[in-house]
Amino acid sequence: MALADNASCAKTNEEFSFPEIVELNVGGQVYITRHPTLVSVPGSLLWEMFTQKNIRSLARDSKGRFFVDRDGFLFRYILDYMRDQQLVLPDHFPERSRLQREAEYFKLPELVKMLAPKLSKQNSIGDDPCQSDPEELSPNADTARNLASASAALTNAGTGTPGGSVTASGGGAGPDIRRSGFITIGYRGSYTLGRDSQTDAKFRRVARIMVCGKTSLAKEVFGDTLNESRDPDRPPERYTSRYYLKFTFLEQAFDKLADAGFHMVACNSTGTCAFAHDQTDDKIWTSYTEYVFYRE
Repeated sequence: MALADNASCAKTNEEFSFPEIVELNVGGQVYITRHPTLVSVPGSLLWEMFTQKNIRSLARDSKGRFFVDRDGFLFRYILDYMRDQQLVLPDHFPERSRLQREAEYFKLPELVKMLAPKLSKQNSIGDDPCQSDPEELSPNADTARNLASASAALTNAGTGTPGGSVTASGGGAGPDIRRSGFITIGYRGSYTLGRDSQTDAKFRRVARIMVCGKTSLAKEVFGDTLNESRDPDRPPERYTSRYYLKFTFLEQAFDKLADAGFHMVACNSTGTCAFAHDQTDDKIWTSYTEYVFYRE
């Protein structure tokens, strides 16, 4: 009877205790941290989760990691704050308002205050919650520059001046202004190669094609095939690196860029190799490649 009681107590203690090193799956992103970090802010959601007595009540993924159904990319800043209660963001951080919403969800009132827009003396908001690039700091100048460019292009079209970026559209509907600019296409691909370079190797498996550049140019080229869900409110004259395409064929993206008058001017790629399984000679090659296109 005594042995049975000891076994029962050991099992109970195991259910009620957390390991020193905790693995988290936050929206598909894996994080590894110490248990004291997760409970460093009393009253926070993470503190409530990792101080409860019944560890089995927390959701887990298929590999046993504790699962949190939130934005996995923004959670890195939540975890950084939990470590030392300080906020350090990259320059021109574009998702300040979304991070503030995450801070509210995780019950971090001090972090919410740090992320709140500050009112300046000119009855305007000092911290733009949608900053992404230096041009956003002077929207009036950017607007004036765009109006001047459009005016000059229309003047060239009316006088027949060569060299302008204006082409006449069919049917007399007016000039079609094509602005110059860069668009970068990036993708991470992989393929498996078996013993002696078997011909049935799985070639170039592309998970997603990313699009970087000015919002207006990306929408002009790719239209409805552009997925804007990760950056839905980006103004037309600002830049983004969070768009991706709804298809996974590189040649289809190249065709759309060529039809819009873009030409490839540069590309770069990196690659790594690893064994797929310890028991076989199959190798998995992974690479990240970027193509830079430009239209004059």
